Amino acid sequence: MHLGRQPLPRSLYAETAQPLVPLPDLREDVTAAVVIVGGGFTGLSTALHLAELGIDAVVLEANEPGWGASGRNGGQVNAGFYLDPSQVLSDFGPDMGQRMLDITSSAPNLVFDIVRRHAISCEAAQTGTLRLAFNRTMLEGSRSTYAQLQRTGSPATWVDRDEVIRLTGTERYLGGIRFPQCGKLNPLGYARGLAAAAIGKGARIFAGTPATGVMRQGTRWKVTTPGGSVTAERLVIATNAYTDGLWPGLRESIVPVFSSIVATAPLSDELARQVLPSGSVVYEIANNTVYYRLDAFNRLLMGGEGLQRDVTTFKDARALIDYTRKIFPRLANVEWTHVWNGKLAVTPDFYIHMHEPAENVHICLGYSGRGVAMGTAMGGVLARRINGTRRADLPMPVTDMKSVTFHRFHRIGVKARLLYGRYRDMLDA
Repeated sequence: MHLGRQPLPRSLYAETAQPLVPLPDLREDVTAAVVIVGGGFTGLSTALHLAELGIDAVVLEANEPGWGASGRNGGQVNAGFYLDPSQVLSDFGPDMGQRMLDITSSAPNLVFDIVRRHAISCEAAQTGTLRLAFNRTMLEGSRSTYAQLQRTGSPATWVDRDEVIRLTGTERYLGGIRFPQCGKLNPLGYARGLAAAAIGKGARIFAGTPATGVMRQGTRWKVTTPGGSVTAERLVIATNAYTDGLWPGLRESIVPVFSSIVATAPLSDELARQVLPSGSVVYEIANNTVYYRLDAFNRLLMGGEGLQRDVTTFKDARALIDYTRKIFPRLANVEWTHVWNGKLAVTPDFYIHMHEPAENVHICLGYSGRGVAMGTAMGGVLARRINGTRRADLPMPVTDMKSVTFHRFHRIGVKARLLYGRYRDMLDA
């Protein structure tokens, strides 16, 4: 029985991204060196990097590449962890900690390099990211973060209030940090381009093919699907926020959080020059993060954490529209054309989690909002690990899988955290 692919959720990207290359579903039993479950950035990047190493890889995607958050996010190619560099170094030591900081800093460069090398049409632009503070407390915290970034080799620069006003066209912010290696793209177009590039190098990708079971067969792993199976020496699970019960305990190790986005009709060139004239992307330092950018057609995309369910109407994202008008009063009468959301995976410690819960099983998930760049980078790490790199030489630690305490109540916890964050941000505004 073939379950079929769920329709691609409506979004701006679904209407504007490059077409998906034709992909079959799996209707037979096949073998490979590596079977990858999940066709988002991590799975697709792993397949591409493996194919470039000459390693035979098969990707199983329940719907189509980029169907999940990889094709529905804000399109920001950002660097760094959620946590400060000093915290990373304290938690993992100067050697591993610095390696972790280095890969998170360089990950955006990898994305744009892949886009160029494989001629991926996805509106990519390396215009930099602005991490901005709108109150004194956040500003002082940003100064501390910037000093730590300088000590650990980041190319980040400080931007004061006057420069922020020039770069963003709003007086909302007091200052912040600019990351020049970062930028933006159409994430669904990028996911589709990764799929095409991986196939071009020899990987096989099956869409509409959910993994329904995993079993050990001697020294190999067999993944079953509704229409066939893949038997491989290595298994990679790259399902992030859409993780199900395929591997015991994995779903309970992360917290899925919905993030919503609204988009305007294309702004006039004159208006676009007044709104984000630098072309940089922006995300705020706040209890509830808001992020925004202009796309290649001068549409403003405004995103943030919102209702923890599927969002389909502008009423569901009214707070984002109201906030846009607050920071850009000149957009008070602009037309809003699209609203959508998707799930990202947050880990309790805000680190990316790599696991190897059994021999020749590799898992990576939990990007906490940095999935475009870090999903791509971790695909390369997984490929190197499979190709023989020792754990000790990886730029991210392999850790034990742990369940989130009271995971069954995570929806209640997320809602409470968002309400608290909204209250704190109102007080600090």
